[in-house]
Amino acid sequence: MMNNLLQFTTLEIVMMIALLLPFVIQLVYHFNLYRGISRHCHDEQVGNLPYQKEYLPISVIIIARDDADDLEKFLPLVLEQDYPDFEVIVVNDGATDECNDLLKRIEMKYGNLYHTFTPNDAHHVCYMKLSITVGIKAAKHEWLVFTEPNCHPVSNQWLRLMARNFTDSTELVLGYSTFHHGEAMWQHKVKYYNFFNQLRYLNFALKDKTYMGCGRNLAYRKSVFFNNKGFSSHLNLNAGYDDIFVNEVATPFNTRVELNPESVVMMEAYETESRWREERSNYRSTCRLYKGKQRFWLGLETCTRILFLLFAFCVIIYSAIVQQWVLLGFSALLYILYYVSHIIIFDGAAAALGEPKHYLSYLRRDFQQLFVTIKERIIYSSSEKSEYDR
Repeated sequence: MMNNLLQFTTLEIVMMIALLLPFVIQLVYHFNLYRGISRHCHDEQVGNLPYQKEYLPISVIIIARDDADDLEKFLPLVLEQDYPDFEVIVVNDGATDECNDLLKRIEMKYGNLYHTFTPNDAHHVCYMKLSITVGIKAAKHEWLVFTEPNCHPVSNQWLRLMARNFTDSTELVLGYSTFHHGEAMWQHKVKYYNFFNQLRYLNFALKDKTYMGCGRNLAYRKSVFFNNKGFSSHLNLNAGYDDIFVNEVATPFNTRVELNPESVVMMEAYETESRWREERSNYRSTCRLYKGKQRFWLGLETCTRILFLLFAFCVIIYSAIVQQWVLLGFSALLYILYYVSHIIIFDGAAAALGEPKHYLSYLRRDFQQLFVTIKERIIYSSSEKSEYDR
């Protein structure tokens, strides 16, 4: 009886190999890549990370465009940071609302706030890149910290925590940003996608293989910007002011990551799902320009995850139909092990970053992400690349 149970057809042997291979690759990613954030936060807690003790002066740069409501709510949280020497520069990018009047009122209360503007007749260039350049030229200090009008630091220690990474050899610091909880189901999906995307690029940065960054919580030296000739290599794109720029200037030796939960920047939840889809489209248009092999390794992770989920589903169905219980148990065991490791690693990173844990929702998120990824790849591959140019 036991011998019969352990007899497999050639097809079933191929199925087991096809299921086992992506499973092993996924475990390697879980424990070798995605575990990095938890290890980094543990090293910080036990004092194993070297930090800068001197607080260098900082210029915080925010680009505003019809963002008066957000600035009124969140700008004071930036201006009231517990930091000895910093200025905040808001670049009013041709706004048509009451931004200008609001900024003048706030300047009367805060002596370290300055605002400037982007000329309206200069919008034949990507407005965000031009506005950032205007802000950088107006900045007094070498170290620049960037965030956005609809974002706010979760504590008044944000700048102190970012600045402790401004060592002599550091030119670039990546921080973590997240979304407020929204009530709609799609807003929960967006929050998870943001968490997963940052989990990937921050863990690569911790391995000295930085390939992108996010402008909601980002710092770099002014000299790095000008040495790179700003955004000159990708002025034809509407996107790329943060991710492509970081990809161009990052080296294995000049980048640090700040992950303390009090250094997190919180962003308002998107009001419409189309806004998030626009952001995803921008990422699709810029990631093709990334240098380095990280895009290949990320593609391998995505492909093996999709293949494992599809193979596991197909093998379980096949095994149940032909009543091959050993094969059914084998495939079910692999999926349980995959799922458990997923929960341990991802929820460990979420806890370290101050994010809520997802637990059983990973099952839904995995299949949800599978279909969204396939859909996005089909849409982008059928689109003209010129659609993403300015």
